[in-house]
Order: sequence, then structure tokens, then C-alpha cells
Amino acid sequence: MDNISEFDIKLEKEVYYAGETIRGHVILHTSENFKLRSMRLAVRGQAHAEWKVLVSGERRNVKDDQYFVDERTVVWGQESSEGPIPILPRGKHQFPFAFQLPESALPCSFESRTGYIRYYVKATVDRPYASPPQGLKYFTLLGPHIDCMDEQYLKPVLGREVRTSCCFCCRRNPVELSAQLERSAYVCGESIKLRASIDNRGLEKAWLHVRLTQVGLLAAGRRAPSTAARLSARACLQYVEFFLERGVLGTSREIQKVVMEYKGEPVPSGSAVKWDSSRKMVLPCCPPTLVGVCRLIKIYYVLKVSVQLEKSGEDMQMHFPITVATVPFRIPNLTHQPQIRYETATERVEGGCYVGPEFLLGQVYDGSEVLTSQPPLVLYRPVYVCIAAEKKPAPAAGQAQSRP
Repeated sequence: MDNISEFDIKLEKEVYYAGETIRGHVILHTSENFKLRSMRLAVRGQAHAEWKVLVSGERRNVKDDQYFVDERTVVWGQESSEGPIPILPRGKHQFPFAFQLPESALPCSFESRTGYIRYYVKATVDRPYASPPQGLKYFTLLGPHIDCMDEQYLKPVLGREVRTSCCFCCRRNPVELSAQLERSAYVCGESIKLRASIDNRGLEKAWLHVRLTQVGLLAAGRRAPSTAARLSARACLQYVEFFLERGVLGTSREIQKVVMEYKGEPVPSGSAVKWDSSRKMVLPCCPPTLVGVCRLIKIYYVLKVSVQLEKSGEDMQMHFPITVATVPFRIPNLTHQPQIRYETATERVEGGCYVGPEFLLGQVYDGSEVLTSQPPLVLYRPVYVCIAAEKKPAPAAGQAQSRP
């Protein structure tokens, strides 16, 4: 850019909630005096979905956009093109700005190959008789506001299934599965409070199997039935659905990925076992539930509990809704409350396994003589609310540590 040696956007912070004020500076370092009509700024929040469809034997792109935030202002110069054009003296200039985000429910920042939700500040240097340089600064928005303490999420959810084998008119060898979800909303980093029990009066063994999934991989990654029965508690399935208003009915796409999985010890025939998730099912970092906020993208989770049998395969399926929240569960009158941190989503889930090419900066050279293939530098990636792991207190000086 002629006469411009530095052009950058600096934000006060990188993570925001709905209703907060975005503050920052546009830095412009010029080597010569030049005419500058205005310095324009805009803050935008945009959802975009796009994929290919087959129409009359021809592959075509279908896409749609939705805007949640679109605010603009002029931080230097004049808005209209009439009148004399001011001259910006050479040197380093800082143009402060502030934007108020709306108080309404805003969807979280999200990155996927099929669609995304992005928030950014855009600066435009309006010079007469020249192409206007533009700069973008992306930031993460955390939302929508979902509190684990809301009454609708504190109610326990129960499920019970019984399977019996039939011989003529006689029902025998029952296998009973019971499950209880203590509450239905969790923040990433929290343990899912699930209790399951199996009363195996059948003739086969059973295993406890817990799986946290995003929709799409479940059908592709389903395993063949084993030679024994299994008690399978498959934790939440994360459903990511994309919608486009195309034609009368529109079009949609669904994605599913496995987030985590747990398998217990075998339960012999004629015995019963109880299982408590405790710290065995910690919700990894993933995008929060997104329902009714964005018309293009919907994200929701389902807890699936089932038994896998030797001959009939997976059976006795239960489905419990799970909400991934943004405000953690708090115990009243407790001085020590959960500590919040912000992390990128795990690479196993949609929203964490893909980085757009516009946010990748080539290959990183580590200075060695042999040029090795290094992962590209990621310029931007959204983060999500996560509970910090509790640190165990260090033993006092001179105190002996217990050995396992």
C-alpha cells in the first residue's frame, strides 16, 4: 500500500458476550501526507452455509447468509463525498472506536467446512482515486446465554427398559436396563452425572458402553455385534444441522461425530451391576447447544443408552436430551465457585476439526537446515466456555505422600 507502512486493528480483548462493548484502535502508520476522505469501521456477525447439490444431473452450489450484527461508523474524516478532502499528516495514528453488541441472544462463533458463524471488525481506508485498503479482525462471541441453574435443566431424567426372550408363549430370561441423568445441562469440563444399572438374568454377558457423539459418524462407525451382550450407555450425540431456504421445501444437511466413548467390564449372566459416571465422563470442549437462535445452523446433543446383545445386536435404546451450556452449575452458599477458561473445541467434534484456509498461514519453518513439514500457523480459531480442572493442594513440607 502506497504511503502506508502499517495498518492494523487492535481489540481490547478477543472474547465477548452479547451486550458487551467492543473497544479498540485502528493503527495507521503513514510515510507521507496524503488525502484521506474517511476511515470507516463496521462490526458484523454473519452465519453462512454452502454445499453442492445435484440438480438435473448437474452439480450446483447452494448457499445462504444470515446477519446478526451490522453496525457502522466513521472514526475519522467525513461520511459524504462532497466538500474538500482532508489531509492526513504522516506519522503513526491511532483511531479509537467502540461498538455496543446487542443484548439479544447471539449464536456462538463456529467453524465448519459446510458453514460457519463469524464475528469481525472491518476497517476501510477511503482514499480518493485509489483502491481502498481494508482490514479484518475476527473475535469470538460466546453465546447464547444458557445457565445450568435454570429450573428446566435441574430436573432428573429417568429411563427403564426390559427385554425378555420368548419361547412359544413363555417370556423368560429378562435383561433390565435402568438409567438416571441427574441434570440435563453441563458446561464443557464438567462431569456428566449419569447412573446406569443392569440386571442380567439372561444367558449372555453384558458390557457397559458410553459414547458421546456428534451426528454423522454414528452410522459410519457402528461396530459389528460382538460375541457377547453389552450394556451400552452412549453419551450425548452432537447433532449439527444446516438449513437453506431453497425452493418450497428448502434443503438441509446433517453431520455427526463421536466425541468420547467408555466401555465397562463384562457383566456375567445371572448378576447385576451399577455404574456411576463420576469422573469417567468429563464433557470435552465443544460448541454449546444452538437451537432457535440461528436459522442456518442448529447444534444439539442427545444421550443414548442401550444394550448390545450377541444375536440381536444393539437393543433397549434410550435417548436423553443434553444441553451444552455457557454458564456452569453452582452450589449455593459455596465460596469456591467453578473457574472459567476458554479453549478451542476438541478436534473430534464439528467446530474443532476444521480450520478455514483463510486462517492458515503457510508452513512454519523452525530454522533447521532440513525443511520439515510443519503444521500451518492458525491465525484465528473460536474458543468456548470450559471449566478449569481443580488443582489438588500440594502436600505440606515434611508431610509424607501416600503411595498407591
